[in-house]
Amino acid sequence: MKQAILFVNLNRTKAEELSQEIKKELLNRNYMTDIFVCSKGEKFVTDKKYDIAFSLGGDGTVLYAARAMALSGTPIFPVNLGTLGFIAGIHPLEWLKVFDLWLLNNITISKRIMLEASIYSSASKSSQSANTQKLLCLNDFVISSSGKKMLMFNVYIGDGEETQKQESLISLGQFRADGLITATATGSTAYSASAGGPILDPEMEAIILNPISPFTLSVRPLIRQANETFIIELYKIQRSDALLIADGQETIKLEPGDRIYITAFSKPCFIVASDKTVFYNALKTKLSWLGVNNA
Repeated sequence: MKQAILFVNLNRTKAEELSQEIKKELLNRNYMTDIFVCSKGEKFVTDKKYDIAFSLGGDGTVLYAARAMALSGTPIFPVNLGTLGFIAGIHPLEWLKVFDLWLLNNITISKRIMLEASIYSSASKSSQSANTQKLLCLNDFVISSSGKKMLMFNVYIGDGEETQKQESLISLGQFRADGLITATATGSTAYSASAGGPILDPEMEAIILNPISPFTLSVRPLIRQANETFIIELYKIQRSDALLIADGQETIKLEPGDRIYITAFSKPCFIVASDKTVFYNALKTKLSWLGVNNA
């Protein structure tokens, strides 16, 4: 039998009911189905190989499912139980119709880059330490202060294996800001947009570097190719903890001198029926581009 996994946000109306409906229907189609309830702080761990991963919730549930399935490359089937989302575009009453189209290879599959952050502690930043911590994201990584204090960063751009050699890096200088966002094109409409960043087509292979409330107004968002690496050295923390946050859902504490290497993850995320129509309809609605006469 084939294998399916349902990532369910029970805070959404009718999520439990719909999860049981989907599980029953999938069983009729020869799918063994597991259900995982997404909850804060709980990490999904499995050695199973799934053919499809359903996301029942809003965009946040899609982000959770994308990170959970990143290593396997399992496609995400995003059923929208929230408000109008930029990623989750399948209406709960239409999930079976879309699923049948997916089985026939007759539905749009959107390919999105993900980002990987490798955190080297200040004690081992010059070597590939076994203690290196790693995080993945589909939307963004945010470095910020837990106490809303200003941070200082040294920021570099590197390429491939040469990122370990200081002399091969391009220095962007030292930033003072409330935080720093590195976002994918998918995440360009999230926190980065609120911080004045550009909006990109979600399938673009690019990385946005966007300082949050920089001390110097001339510091602006920067877009680079996804095959490059941002190296961010946390230079100074003012009487507060610094955090690296993935998709607003996973957090690692940082120390002065830590280096964070951010680059495109080796595998993309595949999202079913999350095409440009879903994205631009959400964009027009959320940003009120429809105009007064069409509202």
